[in-house]
Amino acid sequence: MPHIVLDKSLNLFDFSALFSPIFQKSPLIRIQNMYIESKGTSALCSVVVIDDSHHEFFIQLLSGKDRTTIRLLPLTDPSKTDSVKKSLAMICLQIQKHYPEMNVVKSNLWDYLEQDIIK
Repeated sequence: MPHIVLDKSLNLFDFSALFSPIFQKSPLIRIQNMYIESKGTSALCSVVVIDDSHHEFFIQLLSGKDRTTIRLLPLTDPSKTDSVKKSLAMICLQIQKHYPEMNVVKSNLWDYLEQDIIK
């Protein structure tokens, strides 16, 4: 399962105020809304990807005591196309834009992350 792990806990309520929709035209990647559960330890981002086929799914953000995980929500398990994997990296890059002190410590998506932000 594609995932990215950051080395610090992310305050999802704070990030939701900074979150801005992501749109890429070709192939189409649209990350529109962010939904936070009441405890603030998990959030879902709604995603539409249209590449060779149409995918609608959720990206899950899990904020633990000392790390944050970005992954596909297992219930919406789309085909793992390059565009689907890139959508996870786009969320990570937006988090790191607002929180540059957060570093990727584990991932199976290294090829989709910009090399200058990986520590």
